[in-house]
Amino acid sequence: MSARLRTAGGVVSSLVACFLVASCATAPRASVVPPDGGLHSELTTADADAWLDGLVPAALEREGIVGATVAVVSDGEVVTERGWGWSDLGDGRSERRPVDPERTLFRIGSVSKVVTATVVMSLVEEGVLDLDEPVQDSIDVTLPRSFDRPVTLRHLLTHTAGFEDELTGVIAGPGEGPTSLRDAVAVDPPEQIFEPGTTPAYSNWSNGVAAYVAEQVTGRPWAELVQERVFDPAGMTSATLDQPLTADDDAVVSGGWDAAGGAAVPFEIVSPAPAGAVSATASDMSAFMLAQLGHADDVLAPETLAEMHAPALGRDDLGGLATGPRMTLGLFEEDRNGHRVLGHGGDLTAFHAQMDIWPDDDAGIYVSLNSTGARGDATTAVREALVQGFADRWFPADTAAATAVTATATAAEHADALVGSYQVSRRAETTFVRLFYALSAVDVSRGRGDSVSISALTDTSGAPVEFVEVEPWVWQEVDGDRRVAVDQVDGAVQAVGLNPAFTLQPMPTTRQVLPLVLLASLAVLLLALVGTVVAVARRLWSGRRPVGSLPSRVETIGRVGVIVSLVALVAAGVLWASVASALLDDAGPPAAFVVRSAQVLTAVTVAGVVPATVVLLWRARRTPAARAAGGGAPPRLRQVVAVTGHALLVLAFAGLGYAAVTGGLLLPDISY
Repeated sequence: MSARLRTAGGVVSSLVACFLVASCATAPRASVVPPDGGLHSELTTADADAWLDGLVPAALEREGIVGATVAVVSDGEVVTERGWGWSDLGDGRSERRPVDPERTLFRIGSVSKVVTATVVMSLVEEGVLDLDEPVQDSIDVTLPRSFDRPVTLRHLLTHTAGFEDELTGVIAGPGEGPTSLRDAVAVDPPEQIFEPGTTPAYSNWSNGVAAYVAEQVTGRPWAELVQERVFDPAGMTSATLDQPLTADDDAVVSGGWDAAGGAAVPFEIVSPAPAGAVSATASDMSAFMLAQLGHADDVLAPETLAEMHAPALGRDDLGGLATGPRMTLGLFEEDRNGHRVLGHGGDLTAFHAQMDIWPDDDAGIYVSLNSTGARGDATTAVREALVQGFADRWFPADTAAATAVTATATAAEHADALVGSYQVSRRAETTFVRLFYALSAVDVSRGRGDSVSISALTDTSGAPVEFVEVEPWVWQEVDGDRRVAVDQVDGAVQAVGLNPAFTLQPMPTTRQVLPLVLLASLAVLLLALVGTVVAVARRLWSGRRPVGSLPSRVETIGRVGVIVSLVALVAAGVLWASVASALLDDAGPPAAFVVRSAQVLTAVTVAGVVPATVVLLWRARRTPAARAAGGGAPPRLRQVVAVTGHALLVLAFAGLGYAAVTGGLLLPDISY
């Protein structure tokens, strides 16, 4: 799936002293106790390199990925920075260029959001910004507002400001240039669909607003703030926000590909830029991780880092979701082998990155890939193998603390309450892409015993994993680390924490039936269209009408109306397919007239319910004599078949109308 519509696959994560590269040969101390109780080898450069060389090249070959880069830090030092594969495949005039961890720029995607949060926290540290003051007071753009509670920086940095998902402009189309930060925030802003602070719902736009607040209160361009407050003091000497890149940077940036042997992906321009525009080397990301771990004095003070790394919202805001992993101020919280990990991921069309830090263990790993790979989930599998492998090798579970997952006494009752169909909180509600989200249900079902499985949470092979309730309304992955918290009222599930920034909410019944209604309606209408074409062809071929088929003027008008609506359905389908293709392939936004035309044709199709009803009523009232004149099957049977067929046609038109209205295809706002 493309960067535009990556809703639960592309689950996002985060990311530190170029001047420390010379100490890569130093072996930082990181002795840990593995599950077998024996002393594990220290996290040394030699050990890390041997582990990476045994894993990465084979993974790239297997998954069809052109190149990768990895950085590992520990105890305030760079352990290793590595590159594999190619950043330029060359052509007839140039040779292939290998990935160089110190020189090759990779796009880090949404890991850029941690850079944004770091800048904001530096201004909070200075007293220039307040995390809990209304941001509307600090900017010259009016934020959409549907609730009395004001939006704060805390909400923006934790993806709980309540804004719907916005797809348009996230990746600029071919030939388009960068969008100013103000325009990215001010033009066609998304509507607010949740009360601020209550519902984690990942939002690129919210991150852009947070950066715009910093720009407004300082009077400084965003790029200058990042350079002065993060890149320079952390030692990120090559990192840049430039879009497009300068000539010098363009010479060292890695190319991007769909897969090895596949098409190249042009340099992508991200908007709003603070949400995903950074290009950086592995050395830059080592420096950034070290800064996040408190080893860069001029970035954030220890107390500010502690505030940034602490869960940012509690039960008063999140309800039962607060008992599971939560967002910090810019980072995703999770557990790996009983160790607290903070991270952020980033996904563009070709580039896929992950940065995880172990704040309590003073270590971190950064991974970036320059291809999506031969399989849709290839990069997810590679990143997870590296991050989890890093955790298992150097930060395994304490066997003394590890215990088997034991279900609570209420597990069966609560599992029954949890089973059902859900929609992801990161969605659009007021634009025509609502249909996509309405059709993208996440199912919770019963597993073995008292466990449940969630269709969006699988293992690296794509198989569903089981979760068992270990505390009331808190579910733990069997043989895994993932934890799912549930918010409920009197036993009725209100929300399920898919991860810190993605929430599942019960799918309304009106949307649960949507896929079935839509498919059944389209099947009947397309069969009717085929039947009409065949009937017309037979009549043209025979050159005469069948005996008894002369319709009245009313029925003729009704039939013509039905045919017009069926033709409109085909044309609308072609246009909606082109719109979907543009969104899925990042080919640039579809032209407004294409969307409007698709909407008009959809309305014409839905209006077919009127002539279809006319034909049905006329058929139903035809006299026995007229029916008998047709010959063939018994008149009553022929009448029942004809009326039933036309009744199905009426229902199909009505069903398509239901799907169009429920899915938002006819909404007047065509921004998305």
